[in-house]
Amino acid sequence: MLSLNRRQALALTAGAAVALAPTVALAKKPVYTSWGKAIRGYDPVAYFKQRKPVKGNAKFTHEYKGATWYFSSAENRDLFASAPSSYAPQYGGYCAYAVSKGSTASTIPQAWDIVNGKLYLNYSKSIQKTWKKKQSSYIQKANSNWPGVLN
Repeated sequence: MLSLNRRQALALTAGAAVALAPTVALAKKPVYTSWGKAIRGYDPVAYFKQRKPVKGNAKFTHEYKGATWYFSSAENRDLFASAPSSYAPQYGGYCAYAVSKGSTASTIPQAWDIVNGKLYLNYSKSIQKTWKKKQSSYIQKANSNWPGVLN
């Protein structure tokens, strides 16, 4: 017969409790955030108006889809607030290439492109180069994968 001391019995009981506990898969948030900021605090409207990434200002923020979005001006904030789906990056700001491959990845504000009036972000400049080679195909695949990759 197996003989256990108190410490061993407690360890075995705790291990069994963990093993028997239901596994909960946590869904990813609908918007990728870094330190609580969508697009790492960059202004999504600036990509369209200034054609470059522009750092947002904490004075001009807007809450959308559970994330805080930063803007470089009150005008840009108000434009976004009036039509967020026109300015927010596709796939919640997750890497467009990763979503096309059936997963998610973080993004950097400097790896971006506007295609057919929609903003796309990528994990890095090198991933962006790969993504641009078959952009329309990757967009089509990502569109069919989104939002399922959040589960």
